Amino acid sequence: MLSYNDLYEILRKEKYSEVLQQLPKDFVESVSEYLNDKKDQAVQGDELFQDSVLKSKKQLENSIAIFKELMLRRKKKLLNLVFVATETGIMKRDYENMLAHEREMFDLLVKTFEEGDKALARGIHGKKAQEKKQHKMVIFNNDLEKFVDMSGIVIGPFAAGELVNLDAGVSEILVQGGKARFVDE
Repeated sequence: MLSYNDLYEILRKEKYSEVLQQLPKDFVESVSEYLNDKKDQAVQGDELFQDSVLKSKKQLENSIAIFKELMLRRKKKLLNLVFVATETGIMKRDYENMLAHEREMFDLLVKTFEEGDKALARGIHGKKAQEKKQHKMVIFNNDLEKFVDMSGIVIGPFAAGELVNLDAGVSEILVQGGKARFVDE
């Protein structure tokens, strides 16, 4: 079971690292169990163990504050990753360290940013720019060397498991060839 020290240590690592830290898949559930346990301890105390009850209440308050700060820091890192992903098309960094709800949020934000970029392009250049800039997110099944995309630009190399936002035509060819799969499938 998660302890106060574990929670504090996780926050410390997250605070002093630029990349998202790997958390257990059941992290949120573990925190929930820990907080419920602390609530029970704080409520069930009697007068003989008043110091213990006060300590449990204080740990509960601090644990909630630590968890909120941890989630805030992770959200900030996610937003930065979304920005990098939409500007460069490369999204592999820290994707495997995201919790399930963070991945969903990341994917939705990337799609939202891309739709915003398309709307901006339509406003400036009309429909031609929109058709030109359609992208799809894929995860590579195997390592892939450099290759030339539809517009003649050399892209790659890519590693197996790497998440990349590529031109829709290139993405279709890679998926049909079994080299990659779409993220949303």
